[in-house]
Amino acid sequence: MDKLLHHYKYKETLHLANTFASLLANKILASTHIHKMDRIIPMPMHVTRLKQRGFNQALEVARLMGNNMQIKLDYQSCQRIKYTPPQTSLSLKERIKSIHGVFNCSQSLQGLNIALVDDVMTTGASLNELAKTLKQAGAVHVECWVIARTLPKPYS
Repeated sequence: MDKLLHHYKYKETLHLANTFASLLANKILASTHIHKMDRIIPMPMHVTRLKQRGFNQALEVARLMGNNMQIKLDYQSCQRIKYTPPQTSLSLKERIKSIHGVFNCSQSLQGLNIALVDDVMTTGASLNELAKTLKQAGAVHVECWVIARTLPKPYS
């Protein structure tokens, strides 16, 4: 999975979005505790990083999932307003500090159930910060849907 995700993000093998979206949607639909989601929001990418990569990997998966699960895709209500360095080399404490205040929601999400989509969750710092921002914008329920979860590397 690690190699597939790496190819997807850094080698522009966008066709893998279909596989990831299908696997994730099947897993969620098989869940016994599924909520009716009003919107699906991909993890926002800062414009600088988007220009570097050329696409938002979470958006591509979220777009397909939204279509397949009949959930409205919303990739404009929330933005990443501060550029942060890649989180991969940071400790949990550093990640939390780095990600604080980087998201903004420009529209009300009052009373909505939101599904966040991201490719990989390590510590959950980014997803947690975005979920807090969504709640401040009025969301009543937020779920984080991720393709893969990794364990943080031990830090010395």
